[in-house]
Amino acid sequence: MEMTLSTAWWIAAGLLVAIELGTGSFYLLMLAIGCAAGAIAAHLGLGGSAQMVAAAGVGGAAVALWHRKRSLGTRALPANANPDVLMDIGQSVQVKHWHADGSTQVQYRGAEWQARFAGTGAPTAGRYTIRAIEGSRLLLDH
Repeated sequence: MEMTLSTAWWIAAGLLVAIELGTGSFYLLMLAIGCAAGAIAAHLGLGGSAQMVAAAGVGGAAVALWHRKRSLGTRALPANANPDVLMDIGQSVQVKHWHADGSTQVQYRGAEWQARFAGTGAPTAGRYTIRAIEGSRLLLDH
């Protein structure tokens, strides 16, 4: 049984997908798309050089576009300020009074918590939002 170039391209694409599943590198999926473009070029009857150009062009463009999307996208928040990591981020607390150093104690989830003002200006009594957690101290802002 003779293996055609399109079969080799599909095998390469499958191997890249399998390796990506093991490593988690999304860039390998972009290269697999390039291999799929090479396979399609082979199915269309294009020569080996045209298949390579199609695979390199599509795969390279996909990698470049993914890299650009990631670099322009929003950066993940640090874990202590990320609501996907800590369910307390974004929750509200009531502050009765502030100490001169910008610290206070608040009741939150049935316990007394140390808190610090993380905003600008002078803090006043009222409702505040938890913006981050440092150790066991809540960082509050309006």
